[in-house]
Amino acid sequence: MSQDVIHVYFMPGMAANPSIFEYIKLPEDKFKIHLLEWIIPEPKESLSHYAKRVCEGVKAENPVLVGVSFGGILVQEMSKIIKTRKVVVISSVLTKYELPKRMKLARATKMYKFLPTHLVQDFEAYAKYTFGDTATKRVNLYKKYLSVRDKNYLDWAIEQVVCWEQEEPLPNTIHIHGEKDAVFPYQYINNCIPIKGGTHIMIINKYKWFNENLPKLILDTNVA
Repeated sequence: MSQDVIHVYFMPGMAANPSIFEYIKLPEDKFKIHLLEWIIPEPKESLSHYAKRVCEGVKAENPVLVGVSFGGILVQEMSKIIKTRKVVVISSVLTKYELPKRMKLARATKMYKFLPTHLVQDFEAYAKYTFGDTATKRVNLYKKYLSVRDKNYLDWAIEQVVCWEQEEPLPNTIHIHGEKDAVFPYQYINNCIPIKGGTHIMIINKYKWFNENLPKLILDTNVA
């Protein structure tokens, strides 16, 4: 493998496993893909300290970090610790001001502390609570990709998103966002690359766009 190969580390979304990137393919003569996974947080662990621990899994120098959803927030925190070539944030936010009103309200009222995350250990009950009785296809999709079912992790992760303090976008960061994202609505997002029809899970169902354009974005060439 050429010494000029670019190492790209992918971080999945909250509670998700790296299989969300199963359809992502980058030219092997130019890029080497690495998949990162969630670890269980320590009691009352700060996001910055957690990011430092995840950075221990990044062995290449000057890598590209790609993060989806909460993973997008995490890779931004990681880039404050290690030198990166570029950070790509997908279906996420670059500042606390891009969070939707319901998350800001949850922070102000601390309602996020009362979510029934204990149900996640019985995924069928959790899915029924979250999606209702008719969303079988969605439930099966989430069962496939969401594998971190630790209540302590979920409680911690939700708090980190809702209470994130970043006020300014970091330099050298690319933001890709779907126009139909229901978790982080597009109307609150600034200065992103918009994906028409893209939802919060577009890394899975819009993978062809990413396979075509991620190499261009990393190499600073024209994007379709």
